[in-house]
Amino acid sequence: MLELYQFELSHYCEKVRFILDYKGLPYRKVEVTPGIGQLDVFRMSGQRQVPVLKDGSEVIADSTAIAEYLERQYPDRPIIPTEPRLRGLCLLIEQWADESIGLNARKCMLGEMGKNSDFRQSFLPPDIPDLVKTALGVVPNELFGVLEMGAGLTPDALKQAQDAMKRDLVSLCFILDQQPYLVTDQPTLADFAVAALTMYIKFPGGGYLDLPDALKNKGVQGMADIGTFEPFFNWRDNLYMNFRKASVADMPSGSGPTSINIE
Repeated sequence: MLELYQFELSHYCEKVRFILDYKGLPYRKVEVTPGIGQLDVFRMSGQRQVPVLKDGSEVIADSTAIAEYLERQYPDRPIIPTEPRLRGLCLLIEQWADESIGLNARKCMLGEMGKNSDFRQSFLPPDIPDLVKTALGVVPNELFGVLEMGAGLTPDALKQAQDAMKRDLVSLCFILDQQPYLVTDQPTLADFAVAALTMYIKFPGGGYLDLPDALKNKGVQGMADIGTFEPFFNWRDNLYMNFRKASVADMPSGSGPTSINIE
C-alpha cells in the first residue's frame, strides 16, 4: 500500500491527499512528528519536508513531483490533460497555486493566529492539557506580533500577503463563474492544488481532515467570512464532497495516522 508521510494540517499534503482520493488509490497516512520525526524523513528521502510518498521501493518528495509520479504510475482518472494548450494551462495554474496561494495563505493564517487567541488555541492537539491551552490564550496578541516580525512577517509583509490572496480569490471567482473547473470539464491537478492550498484561508467542514471542530469552516477574517469569496468556497466545498474521502477521524478504530518511531 502507498504510504504518505505527512502533517495532517499541511496544505501541500492536502493537495496529495486530494489526488490520491480522486484516483481511488488506497494509502496509509504516516503522521510525522515535527522536528525529531523529520529525521526519519531525511534518512528516507534526503530532505526533511513533507509530503513524501513511498510506493514500494520508490520514494518521492514534493507535492508536484508526487502528482507527476502518480499520473505516470496510476494513469486511471488522469489529472493532467494531454492536449498541449490545456496541459500547459493546468501546470501553470498548479505552479501559481504552489508559489502564490500556498505561501500567502500560510502568512495570512499566521497573521490570524497572531490577533485571534481562539484561532491559535484551536491549532493545539486535543491531548494538550487545558491549562496549557488557557495559558496560550491569555498571551497578549502583541507578543505574537513580535514573534511574527522576528520571523520576517512584518505588518507590511502581512498586508501584501492579504492583498495578494484577495486578488487571487477574486480571479478564481471570475474563472469559475462560467465553467465547472479551472481548465477542462473534468477536475485536474490545477483544481486540486487550488482547493488544497486555500485550506488555511478557510478550513473545510465535514470529516475530510482530522481537524478540531473549532477550525472547521473557520479561517482568516475578511476572507473566510464574507460573501465576496463565497462562490469560490462553494465551488471548493463541492470539490470536497465529490472527490475527497472521509478522513481517518471517521474511519474505524485502529486505522488512524501512524507516528514514526526513531531508532
